[in-house]
Amino acid sequence: MAEPAVDNKLIDQMRGMVDRTIQRSIKGVQFVSSGKAPVGLTPKDVIYERGTLRLYHYHPRSEEIYRIPIILVMATTNRGYVFDLLPGQSLVEYLLDHGFDVFMIDWDAPMSSERGLSLADYTQDFIPTSITKVQQITGEEEVNMVSYCMGGVLSLIYAATHLNGPLKNLVCMTTPVNWHEMGLFSLWSDERYLDVDKLVDTLGIVPAEFIEQSFEMLRPAQKTAGRLRVWSEMWNDDFVRSYRAFERWGSETLPLAGEYYRETTRELMWGNKLYEGELVVDGIIANLANIKIPVMSAIAEHDHIAPYKATKPLLEKIGSEDTHEVVLKGGHVSLIAGPNAVRRLWPQIDVWLSERSI
Repeated sequence: MAEPAVDNKLIDQMRGMVDRTIQRSIKGVQFVSSGKAPVGLTPKDVIYERGTLRLYHYHPRSEEIYRIPIILVMATTNRGYVFDLLPGQSLVEYLLDHGFDVFMIDWDAPMSSERGLSLADYTQDFIPTSITKVQQITGEEEVNMVSYCMGGVLSLIYAATHLNGPLKNLVCMTTPVNWHEMGLFSLWSDERYLDVDKLVDTLGIVPAEFIEQSFEMLRPAQKTAGRLRVWSEMWNDDFVRSYRAFERWGSETLPLAGEYYRETTRELMWGNKLYEGELVVDGIIANLANIKIPVMSAIAEHDHIAPYKATKPLLEKIGSEDTHEVVLKGGHVSLIAGPNAVRRLWPQIDVWLSERSI
């Protein structure tokens, strides 16, 4: 009796499945027993710190650098190492390798004595002070800013209230401007349901758990889905390495100074005053129409945190004639970090800034 034909392709597929199953079991044990993912590995110096503020200067990686330095401005709710997540997946590393002198404004958890910090403290003190430190180190008057999410909002307020420089170029990534289009955030922050005064007056510092849960409630199943995905890809070292870094970043949400949270809720979320040109910070009107410097806006089509409708009006509101908009598929984090950002957004930031930083 003739032997059945052997399908070598099917055999290879079965072997591959068995190998991956074995690797998944072995590496699953390693995953569970491993500590925190190593992140933020690019060498740097802390050149200034005060309370919640941290200012870093990264070690140069190019013999020739552009004249105008870059200051990365992180959102106040998260750690800045998302800009320097992993070797090969680091915006900091990418900019350094392309000839930029890179600094970063990062945040630590505010101390109880900083419960009264306001938008004015961030935009009229922390950012200007950091710029002065950068000027002293580089000897250059002008600076560029590359800002993320709420860091972009703070940078816009700074730019709108410092019209005579020294900010030369501004890149805003996933930066909400029309706060009445913030989706579920708008619903949960509705003044009919949120007693922001009671929250702030009682706690002083808004807990990190409160902030983190507000993010998680936007997509309640996302964390579980991520864990299921990482189990199915446990044999893939690169995938697991990236997942662990993102998971650590997502779990290290920062608390917020109470007054800053109250002001953001009242003036931006409820009043939409940045969008309307009515926001007053430290006695100065922060009208986006007064911003005349070059501005680039990077928008994620599927952003669930800073939705498209909230970020899209940015360039419509500012007064600059030199603007550039980048709209890419992806979400709030994948736009600016990870393997897709390496290929899609970062090269565009490099090209746009390089010709304006000489």
